Amino acid sequence: MQESHENVDLDTIYQEYAAFVYRFLYSHIHDAEWAQELMQETFLRAINSISRYDGSCKLSTWLCQIAKYVLYQDLRKKKRTEMLELRENLSDQTALDGEASVIRQESKLELYQAIHHLPELEREVVLYRITAELSFREIGAILGKSENWSRTTFYRAKQKIKKELIAHDETGFL
Repeated sequence: MQESHENVDLDTIYQEYAAFVYRFLYSHIHDAEWAQELMQETFLRAINSISRYDGSCKLSTWLCQIAKYVLYQDLRKKKRTEMLELRENLSDQTALDGEASVIRQESKLELYQAIHHLPELEREVVLYRITAELSFREIGAILGKSENWSRTTFYRAKQKIKKELIAHDETGFL
């Protein structure tokens, strides 16, 4: 959706990108209510600054840049950095095979814990890639880096995650 602000229908933008922006924010804070609040604030700011959107990047990238700014501003304002820690909540899923469900949830938790042990920029790249499903080009644009930097950082972060998960497995923590 590479168009100038004159041709943009704000209701359509909201309907098309609200879930995407929500997932993007939720991937950082793991708090549904807070992510919803920040998503609303993101769209308010986007509406107020739509005249500055020039179509030089994808609309989703532009919205993520606004969402990231809104998140960091809210973190500074409310000093909620503790919310960035991964919550150890296993969802109450009912499955035919309860044991398999628990194993899947534990594996997912361990993966997110390994991700959250990464340095901040690597963690952001991984979360943007796997939860928000952004391209390396979009990730680079959000972080002010190149597409190649994003791709390399993601690869290195994956290696660190694998190494940590193997180390946990060998010590019996998995």
